Amino acid sequence: MRALNRKLWRDLRLMWSQALTIALVVASGVGGFLTTLSAVDSLALARDRFYAEGRFADLFAALKRAPLALQHNLRAVPGVADVQTSVQATVRVSFADRSDPVIGQLIGIDARQPPRLNRITLRSGVPADASGSPGRPLADGALPAWVSESFATAHGLRPGARLQALVNGRQRTLAIAGVALSPEYIFAGLWGMPDQRGFGIFWVDHEALAAAYDMEGAFNHVAIKLAPGADERAAIAGVQALLAPFGAREVNGRDQQTSHAMLDNEIKEQQVLGTMLPGIFLGVAAFLLNVVVSRLVATQREQIAALKALGYANRTIGAHYLALVLVIVAVGALLGLVLGKQLGLMLTGLYGEFFRFPAFEHRLEPSLVITAVGLTLATAVAGTLNAILATVRLTPAEAMRPPAPGHYRRTVIERLGFTRVNTTLRMILRQVERRPWRTLLSVTGVAAAVAIVILGNFFRDAIDYIVDSQFNRAMRNDVAVWTFEPMAERGRAELLRLPGVKAAESTRFVLVNFVNGHRKERVQIRGYATAAELYRVVDLHNQVLPLTGDGLVMTDRLAHKLGLRVGDRVQAEVLEGRTRTLELLVERVIPEMMGLNAYMRREALNRALGEGDIANGFVLALDPGAEDALLDATRAMPRVAGAFSKASMLRNMQEVSARNIRIMSTVLTAFAVVIAVGVVYNNARIALAERTWELASLRVLGFTRGEVSAVLLGEMALSIAVALPLGMLLGWGLVHTLAGALASDQFEFPVVIRPPTYLWAALAVVVAAIGSALVVRRRIDRLDMVAALKTRE
Repeated sequence: MRALNRKLWRDLRLMWSQALTIALVVASGVGGFLTTLSAVDSLALARDRFYAEGRFADLFAALKRAPLALQHNLRAVPGVADVQTSVQATVRVSFADRSDPVIGQLIGIDARQPPRLNRITLRSGVPADASGSPGRPLADGALPAWVSESFATAHGLRPGARLQALVNGRQRTLAIAGVALSPEYIFAGLWGMPDQRGFGIFWVDHEALAAAYDMEGAFNHVAIKLAPGADERAAIAGVQALLAPFGAREVNGRDQQTSHAMLDNEIKEQQVLGTMLPGIFLGVAAFLLNVVVSRLVATQREQIAALKALGYANRTIGAHYLALVLVIVAVGALLGLVLGKQLGLMLTGLYGEFFRFPAFEHRLEPSLVITAVGLTLATAVAGTLNAILATVRLTPAEAMRPPAPGHYRRTVIERLGFTRVNTTLRMILRQVERRPWRTLLSVTGVAAAVAIVILGNFFRDAIDYIVDSQFNRAMRNDVAVWTFEPMAERGRAELLRLPGVKAAESTRFVLVNFVNGHRKERVQIRGYATAAELYRVVDLHNQVLPLTGDGLVMTDRLAHKLGLRVGDRVQAEVLEGRTRTLELLVERVIPEMMGLNAYMRREALNRALGEGDIANGFVLALDPGAEDALLDATRAMPRVAGAFSKASMLRNMQEVSARNIRIMSTVLTAFAVVIAVGVVYNNARIALAERTWELASLRVLGFTRGEVSAVLLGEMALSIAVALPLGMLLGWGLVHTLAGALASDQFEFPVVIRPPTYLWAALAVVVAAIGSALVVRRRIDRLDMVAALKTRE
């Protein structure tokens, strides 16, 4: 074995604990990078494959009623390759053994024309016949149905199960004949909410569904596939012109299709997390490597001089220290590869509960591994290049001489007149002032560790804040109901007479297109009660904002997209009822976490629409224990289209999305704690290596072990004391940066860092410091003073 190779392994053996902590930091960065981006790649691959196999449509439109003969005209629109019509209906679904409110989407399948677009993949059960449909109604009138897999899994439904649906005012039995998937409903949630228990898709016989809604020879939903290279805008305009007379107000592309939009948004968010957070981790690893190698070179000056004197070339010596870095990085990258694979499998499994595909497996592409390793090596080399070059610039004669003694002077505190300073404290302060850059680097490293721990716990704080803001401050009701058509506001009095209802408020939601010049956004105007107590507007800062004037209260993201400010007027094209365009005043712009929203007082909205005192929704506050009876009572009300329970929605959300966020937050926190330990421990060990001669001298002069330890550990304690508040400030900035990068039209994370998160970050660093101090104290106690004080001529 070459002499330099023996030295390399000897150095690694002597500094094994430092090398291990740095390797773990590298592993955190590589593991985080591979975890998120491999899961994103797997998600995108499963999506694209399912879209291709299921022939996912490009355009979608809902309408009132149009004759089937219109299909021929739609196919003639330039750019249209295929057209598929269907009858669909939203119904209330109930179980015999539970009262949870459930909304179902019924989709008719024509046995004579199996779906060509948005093809269905049957996961269990068998088609009733060769046509590939659920089958005709049974002898007892029950409708055979295929149910979406996410809903079936959440409720434990299997072929043979039965449940009830209110189909056009009549109770019908749905007989589950199979469990199915469709590219149109990879994500299945009502209004984009992740509620797999409260919303299900049911594919039933087309003729039976059409007969129930008097839609024979007609359709109310159309899916369109565009030809390759077709102009989507032109196709939308052509289709819209044909469908408008039949009640179609909007033709939407994939970007506004709920399932696709949710899936696309998740991919974009994970791409941000998969690049930003590992970048921070690798940056800290580079910092640690730079500090370790720089100080290793400083403590091995004589060895470097001897090697050069013996004829070793500068290039050979530089390569030796580079090899030291590469060995540490290689160990970290290997650990990160294993970690990324395992956590990637876990994250893919979590996605599998949220997004449903026929085949969804974790894939770790070789190109991604090569990219991760390449970035890690590049970051490590860039971080240590200056230290490695220092070995090349060092001449043998200069290296043989001990470093010049430092220039000592009175500390700032002493110059200010505080002369009665403890000797140990005076030594600590003088050491800090003598090497300000080293102190600054130590403080910066510890502050970065604090910031990363805060960042890791931020998501847990955010989800708790969201739950409190949305379910306690904004929605103070217990149950919300909505009607098929707007009805007189006096319907609220009817609901107040139901058992257990303490209070009720009326709401009016209207779908519109806001238009300002060339800018256009489809939004629902939410009309709330004037002095709302049950359904309130709450901003991003958890402040309740009462609706007072007659104008619009608009979220800042919506106002920005439309180019609007307070005092501007905006056109609102109403997308329900008769065709009309309103001109509304923007009265206030507010920050809000959920989507692109607009609010008005219900009475002002009704006046703007030219309608009477009407409502299409009601929110109810109930006596404890009255929810089941209330939900049962609303099922007997023919005008009520659906209801949802706040408690059920919260429980359903906690089961999937909130749990997944907390799992990922725990993983990030674990990574952050590893980094905190790596930074603090390496600072302590390097300080000990640098000052061994000084500490041994103090022991010879009569200082006890405790007093000698206090000199070194006191310096570390001072650095940590300064770094803690700086790290908390840096963590606050990192959280703001990440929240801004993750913000989308659908959602914006509130920047909330609770006091326990700051406390936990400080505790993680302090515990790491105590552990490091114990190791350092043990080494000081075992210090070989004779070896440490030998003079090298």
